Amino acid sequence: MYYFEVWVNSLSYHSKSNLTYHNNKKLVQGSIVEVNLKNKTCLAFIVKEVPKPIFTTKPINRDFSISALPTHLILLSQWLIRYYPANIGTIAKLILPINLSNTSQDTYKYSPEKTIIKKNSLLALTSEQQKALSMINHSNTYLLHGVTGSGKTRIYIELIKQELNKNKSVIILIPEISLITQLVQTLSKNFNNVIVWHSQQTEKERLQNWLTILQNPQPKIVVGPRSAIFSPIQKLGLIIIDEAHETAYKQEQAPRYETARVAAYLSRLTGSRLILGSATPSVNDYYLAKQKNKPIIKLNHKVFESKKFKHQITIVDLKDRTNFIKSNFLSQQLINSIQQSLDDHQQILLYLNRRGTARLIFCQQCGWQANCPHCDTTLTYHHDDFILKCHSCDYQQKPPLECPDCHYQNIIFKTIGTKAIVTEIEKLFPTARLARFDNDNHKSERLENNYEKIITEKIDILIGTQILAKGLDILKLSTLGIVMADTSLFLPDFSSQERTFQLINQVIGRVDRGHLNSRTIIQTYQPDHPTIQQAIHNDYQAMYETEITNRQKYFFPPICSILKVTIKKNNRQKTIQDAKYLKNSLLKLKLPVIIEGPTPAYQEKIKNFFYWQLIIKAKNRHHLLTIINHLPPNCYYDIDPINLL
Repeated sequence: MYYFEVWVNSLSYHSKSNLTYHNNKKLVQGSIVEVNLKNKTCLAFIVKEVPKPIFTTKPINRDFSISALPTHLILLSQWLIRYYPANIGTIAKLILPINLSNTSQDTYKYSPEKTIIKKNSLLALTSEQQKALSMINHSNTYLLHGVTGSGKTRIYIELIKQELNKNKSVIILIPEISLITQLVQTLSKNFNNVIVWHSQQTEKERLQNWLTILQNPQPKIVVGPRSAIFSPIQKLGLIIIDEAHETAYKQEQAPRYETARVAAYLSRLTGSRLILGSATPSVNDYYLAKQKNKPIIKLNHKVFESKKFKHQITIVDLKDRTNFIKSNFLSQQLINSIQQSLDDHQQILLYLNRRGTARLIFCQQCGWQANCPHCDTTLTYHHDDFILKCHSCDYQQKPPLECPDCHYQNIIFKTIGTKAIVTEIEKLFPTARLARFDNDNHKSERLENNYEKIITEKIDILIGTQILAKGLDILKLSTLGIVMADTSLFLPDFSSQERTFQLINQVIGRVDRGHLNSRTIIQTYQPDHPTIQQAIHNDYQAMYETEITNRQKYFFPPICSILKVTIKKNNRQKTIQDAKYLKNSLLKLKLPVIIEGPTPAYQEKIKNFFYWQLIIKAKNRHHLLTIINHLPPNCYYDIDPINLL
């Protein structure tokens, strides 16, 4: 009889200790098996063989007899549980994100398709791209800081060729599923073994693709969002994180990992090269690259830079209402530019990082507001469904025809969202073909399902949130309207100005790509704000120096590490009481940390629960891990949060 310690793929297993099972057949590390856990069957993987224990063990029900997980994934999961503390069941679910139990042996088969590098006509590398490639020459982390349109994807293709020729595989991460279609089309012109992996695939597709990644020995290119970093590739040579600054690379559920940190450890385990590509690198990544002497490779010139085409930026002051003659939301400057693009049979993108039709519904007479009864947030009006919705808990109600407090019949709907822009555009340009892209889209309306319509110019005007700010290359786009540039500028968070810079700079990059004459109209209440000006002039260094100075002054990342601890109760006074008690107990540990709070969370009440938080800062991240080990079980914690909201 043989005995093995395993990690079970079950969210109901809350321990950090391995479980031991027995089997009458010897199994290797990484073998995928099925075991019983509390009278339920679940997947598991073998961590190691151990001597016969002194306690009674359960048998392994089934060995799936497929390829074992690669050793580096086992080592990565063991590092993950130390670096981003969570229970074994949660981390095992990242490593085994599929269900094998009800599948037949035939499902495990794969087509051993040989990897082919296609003879596709590519643009010749610029001298700047050639220099960048020559610097990415061995196992290391590289920050590829390239302005929008500088050809980062062209460099990725050359790096991929190098790895495939060495019989090594590649992982390419993108921040949003909506960007996969465009990237896969580009890659498929050059390579045949591109495998897509993401959560919106059917269970059958996910299972088949995962098994192909695990079992097919041919080198391959795996494309997906952050979870693809855990793909079971046997021979990994290159990891690319595109748009590496994006907040979507931070996992918001346990284990709350930051993808670039996980990728950095994985690259060390496998000897892979790691590329962090961005036009606007995060302040943290840039600072760490400088501190650790990691290469920062700059691409300062657009591939299609030409004197023939010009890009003009116009700033419109939202406080000056003389700019708004035909519309309360869209300035005359923006309306004129839209009309010019339509006349020239070109496309328009209108960006507003707010969903819905109106975000503030109130009574002009007594001041009543339409708030969610379960959350500390206002309801958003959705005109197309004639409904008020809470974007935190999805509570819904019909809009009132009069004030429920004073019965005044003039209810005001203010602070617009994307649906209001759609309504306005339909009035102003009734023959234009519109499409809205935000988190309220149904499946058929999503960006990834409409990419062909966009690039074949079957959509004249794109209206949407930050989904449209990332990575799109639309050749016929000539007008960009940023309807309100201030939406994230004054959020009460240390990263709000960095995020505003990134969003404005990135969305300008959708139109300023050197394909044709183009115009950007930026509507803002703060036209002279330094962050707005830095974004407009693409002055990353000025933004970075400002941010680092402020974070040194107020002791925020990357100058320190942060742990956010949240107390959740259904009674407000009990929440505050428990938060204060927790702070006092942590102070008794006498660690060299700063404990701020307790304070209410940015949204204090969600779904009838109250949330209060402590912010703990430390120069040494190890002290925060010590605190996590002393937290009571009813606490939520996030180490290395990207914001404090």
